[in-house]
Amino acid sequence: MGHKTFSRDGTSLAYESTGDGPAVVLVSGAMSTGATLAPLAESLAGHGFTVVTYDRRGRGGSGEKAPYDVAREVEDLGVLIEAAGGEAALCGVSSGGALALEAAASGLPVRQVAVYETPFAVYEGGKAEWATYTERLTEALGEGRRGDAVELFLRLTGLAETMIQGARQSPMWPGMESLAPSLAYDAAVLGDGGVPRERLASIEVPLLAVAGGASPAWMREAAQAIAEAAPRGTYRSLPGQTHMVEPQVLGPVLAGFFGA
Repeated sequence: MGHKTFSRDGTSLAYESTGDGPAVVLVSGAMSTGATLAPLAESLAGHGFTVVTYDRRGRGGSGEKAPYDVAREVEDLGVLIEAAGGEAALCGVSSGGALALEAAASGLPVRQVAVYETPFAVYEGGKAEWATYTERLTEALGEGRRGDAVELFLRLTGLAETMIQGARQSPMWPGMESLAPSLAYDAAVLGDGGVPRERLASIEVPLLAVAGGASPAWMREAAQAIAEAAPRGTYRSLPGQTHMVEPQVLGPVLAGFFGA
């Protein structure tokens, strides 16, 4: 990350900025850093936007301070928006969408907010599964079992056991373990796992909720619920796309929304 700023509590935040035009801040999801969204940033920048990617606190080149609080992550976004010129659109991917939505609901100077497949547990038994996951995650991290925490997350995403064990043997595993404590932060941002309809109802700016046409149906249902709860919400499905959305497909859709 080429730039650094400091949040209100003194936490250092590493970020990159690319392109020229109205500012857009991208918010990454679980087990990811700002670099994860670099291809999407390049796509958006090519459509005439200044795009900011950053390492959320506790990840990559950014620092962190205990105790964690979602409000501190909202403040982080406020500082990044200031650095980007005082106003920006937000785009949150996966659980990063929940943070982007909370930031918009908190009254930050946000022009528009877009989210891609924010995994609110709208499927049957979803909230109970989420509660079990967060309880076991807290235990694993509290006991320093970072690898087990990563396994819990991968299992929650539906990854097969053979794939999980393969991942444990891969060169990527140490990096995944280093990010494991931040899984608790994503869990906090998602709350009880349900769609925060009252909070979304307070978002007054245009909102776009997007999901992949090849993703599980509940991902699309969650995106629809987000759009319906926001006063100026719109839902869109991208044919053939999954949770690992292709930047060259999502980028133009976001550009059309942010440029409207």
